[in-house]
Amino acid sequence: MTSASTLRHKAEAEAGRLPPLLARADHLAGTVLLGDHGRRRAGLGDDFWQYRPVQQGDSRRLIDHRRSARGDQQFVREREWQIAQSVMLWVDRGASMRFASDDSLPTKADRARLLGLASAVLLVRGGERVGLTGTNLPPRRGRNQILRLAEMFSEDAEDDYAPPEHRAMIPHARALFISDFLGPMEEVEVALTKAADRGVRGVLLQILDPSEEEFPFRGRTIFESVGGSIHHETLKAGELRQRYLDRLAARRDWMERLTRTTGWQMGLHLTNNSAQSALLWLWTALNRGA
Repeated sequence: MTSASTLRHKAEAEAGRLPPLLARADHLAGTVLLGDHGRRRAGLGDDFWQYRPVQQGDSRRLIDHRRSARGDQQFVREREWQIAQSVMLWVDRGASMRFASDDSLPTKADRARLLGLASAVLLVRGGERVGLTGTNLPPRRGRNQILRLAEMFSEDAEDDYAPPEHRAMIPHARALFISDFLGPMEEVEVALTKAADRGVRGVLLQILDPSEEEFPFRGRTIFESVGGSIHHETLKAGELRQRYLDRLAARRDWMERLTRTTGWQMGLHLTNNSAQSALLWLWTALNRGA
């Protein structure tokens, strides 16, 4: 028989192996008050949902005779709709995501990974299968899948901008793409078009540093990409501000048109805002698409 002391040491050892990202994602997911799972509805399944009075057109075999025997009215026993959908995640691992304009702010990558993993925790708790786009980690349920996601989210790509993975899209699934979406947009269009062709609906969440949204730069400034592939020096950064903001707005308009055309939803999150507010929005958006 295993002693309490041995069990405690085993538990502490297991907890020590959990990546810090997972601990933070668990905590963040725990702050979201879910109530009943948003996909709960009548249909095929094993779990009891509710009794309702017999209606015209109901088969007699659906009548619950034990419940009906309590009174003069006949009742049907409805069961919960339990066909859990697959949800595929893509969290941008490109070098551009490893940017923060201030030491007090998280990098875009840190916030993206946290929100992606916290969303996965909530989805798995809701009975969904969750995995990555592509073929490396197909959607599954369970705590072990969350651990695998946490491990894979910790990997970085070398290129400044990483295109979304759009292979092996599961028909009629849902998807969540999280990125700054500052790189070439052709691959994003290909990914969403392929998804729409397969009946996949999803959510794009653009994550930006507040400096990328406001462009507060003045005077002599050196702009350099995190990966080092882009370098630009100017003596009058303030004169670039309006041109930059116009291009950012045009890109966002293009993304919004693309999501409307493909049946997706789009959101914006700045890293100086709370992660909880972004997770609440994501949870609502994903359930609207259920």
